[in-house]
Amino acid sequence: MKGHSLAALAIFLVACSGGTPSKSDREAATAALQKEAAALKRDGEKMPPPLGVTATWTITGVDVQDQPGNSTQPFTGTIKFRINSQTRESTGIVENNFERSFKYVYDAGIKQWMLKP
Repeated sequence: MKGHSLAALAIFLVACSGGTPSKSDREAATAALQKEAAALKRDGEKMPPPLGVTATWTITGVDVQDQPGNSTQPFTGTIKFRINSQTRESTGIVENNFERSFKYVYDAGIKQWMLKP
């Protein structure tokens, strides 16, 4: 009887802990989202010279939130930017400032952030 109780307890503990990501999983996901933010900044600042536009993307936030009970997509994330664009016009430089955010979900199977539609 004692052996059955221990086996049942072991199965229960495995079932309950299976959906909770570890601290190292969260740290790796956060680092990957920060890397994604840097790539978006780099690509966003590449403007074709003939357009006469310069853009500066400033990362204002990289947030990771847990999704308890969702082992396939344990985290959601948001990357926030403040964007300053400058265009040279015949009357001078026209400046435009705005904010933009991108929402992601982390796929645990492929260990990668996916942009939410």
